[in-house]
Amino acid sequence: MLNWDDPLAITAHPTTPRPGQGLVDNATLMQTAGAAPSVNPNPISWTHADEQILLKTPTPHHGATGLESLTLGASRVRVDDKRIINCRADLNQLVPFKYDWAWQKYLDACANHWMPQEISMNADLALWKDPHGLTDDERIIIKRNLGFFSTADSLVANNLVLAVYRHITNPECRQYLLRQAFEEALHTHAYQYIVESLGLDQGEIFNMYREVPAVARKAEWALPFTQYLADPHFQTGTIENDQRLLRELVAFYVIFEGIFFYVGFVQILSMGRRNKMTGTAEQFQYILRDESMHMNFGIDVINQIKIENPQLWTAEFQQQLISMIREAVELEAQYAYDTMPRGVLGLNAQMFEEYLHFIANRRCAQIGLAEQYSGATNPFPWMSEVLDLKKEKNFFESRVTEYQTGGALRWD
Repeated sequence: MLNWDDPLAITAHPTTPRPGQGLVDNATLMQTAGAAPSVNPNPISWTHADEQILLKTPTPHHGATGLESLTLGASRVRVDDKRIINCRADLNQLVPFKYDWAWQKYLDACANHWMPQEISMNADLALWKDPHGLTDDERIIIKRNLGFFSTADSLVANNLVLAVYRHITNPECRQYLLRQAFEEALHTHAYQYIVESLGLDQGEIFNMYREVPAVARKAEWALPFTQYLADPHFQTGTIENDQRLLRELVAFYVIFEGIFFYVGFVQILSMGRRNKMTGTAEQFQYILRDESMHMNFGIDVINQIKIENPQLWTAEFQQQLISMIREAVELEAQYAYDTMPRGVLGLNAQMFEEYLHFIANRRCAQIGLAEQYSGATNPFPWMSEVLDLKKEKNFFESRVTEYQTGGALRWD
């Protein structure tokens, strides 16, 4: 059995949670913890004994919210007062940082700023209006993906603002969540900009998640997770509720943003690779990079919660997550069949099914679960090139797009 008090054992163990690059285990963090006295904003003391009670009883020990009454002369926050969930430290004190990876992701996201109007849609409009410019199947792909994504990012934003933010009790993580919420709004803006530029029926596109089964199924799958956590009576602090929060984070960061988006990304970017709908594809390229950063942040949060709360990561709970991931792969594979009833762009639904198995294996490995699809390979290696590109030139070479501030563009 893995000794969670031994940082060397944690590092060496093959199923150790892997960060999105930057996770530091608690034992290492505590070696450099600040010496300032502990703050008590509640004021209810939070001790090691409290943690032991939390593990043994269902009594809620939920964390601070940032709305606690101010206590004049209260002690300062120490690094080791901070936790991802169920933290009792003052959430209005951003520093000292405990999770440098969260702050760095916030800085990277701010450097990665872009706006939809910066991208010309003239060529897309001309192609869309040309009766011979696109096949019927290609038009279906464009409209179905705009229909899914236009509301999917709103679902993610609602989840962040109405549910997740309240229960993540760490200020540097909350700082990133605020940036992510803005980016979700930006993505919805981008879809609106595409729809408006092409003169599409706005009602048709934005209601597709309630009218087209292939689109509706994915939204219906995700929405209950937000509803659970948005319940005003829901509180973390018990094993059952902490697992519910962790399950929800896996549902949105690993599955919704890490699996459900990828058929659409491949389809739209494939059109751009063929010099079709290049403005739309360029928007989706930037959105893909944002979503990759969101997913990596969520994986860091999930893995840090696991390190701080190993009692949550039971064999039964892991099997629940595996079942969720396998169900999601089936839903997304069906989306591929529904949006591509015939082969198009050199692609077919069977290739997407293989790709989904490949990325599902990667997602499982990133959060310490066993791979589920033995021998799965990547039929779209160029997708890795899109994510790994390290130059300030957009993928379709239509124009240089310096959409990071201060020349800070990084694709790693």
